[in-house]
Amino acid sequence: MFEQLLIIITITLLCMVSPGPDMIIVMRNTLQNGKSAGLKTSLGVVAGNLVHISYCVLGIGWLISQSILLFSVLKYLGAIYLIYLGITSLFAKQTTILDEEKVADDKSTKNFRQGFLNNLLNPKGTMFYLGVFTVVITPSTPITDTIILISAMLSVSTIFWYLFVFALNSSVVKGYLNNSQVFVNRVFGVLLIGIGVKVATIDN
Repeated sequence: MFEQLLIIITITLLCMVSPGPDMIIVMRNTLQNGKSAGLKTSLGVVAGNLVHISYCVLGIGWLISQSILLFSVLKYLGAIYLIYLGITSLFAKQTTILDEEKVADDKSTKNFRQGFLNNLLNPKGTMFYLGVFTVVITPSTPITDTIILISAMLSVSTIFWYLFVFALNSSVVKGYLNNSQVFVNRVFGVLLIGIGVKVATIDN
């Protein structure tokens, strides 16, 4: 059990620190709209992870990975969504993060939804959790151990995003970005479109 827990924590951390769609969207929303927006987006990402875990437990993840049609639908929906977010970033206007923080609660549903959909439509998320539930957490793993291991994955993810958002929300970062918000929006727009194209070209 201890060995499984160590493996779960390690691979989750490695996955978290690897740049990908989730990290980009959390960074974008935090830098554009402040800490609250970043945390809501992160919560959406974690909720997406929970969905991935749920259908992998039920065996649906394996069906998705084996079906060219289902995998392709997931892949292209994810790519389209990322490209859409990228285009909106490219045309976003100048904002002030400190001012946006005051109204972030009004956009909480939007931020959560973006994090959730971004994670849920990422085919790599399906493959990651399918790998976990094939190699580390198997059908023979006791239910109590499975709950502990799943809780460990979600806890590591939650703590990572919390610390990540607070680091981005530091006064030094805010001060710089308030003077270059349009440039930052353009950078994230290009990154999101690039990742969307990359997702669309993933082999089935």
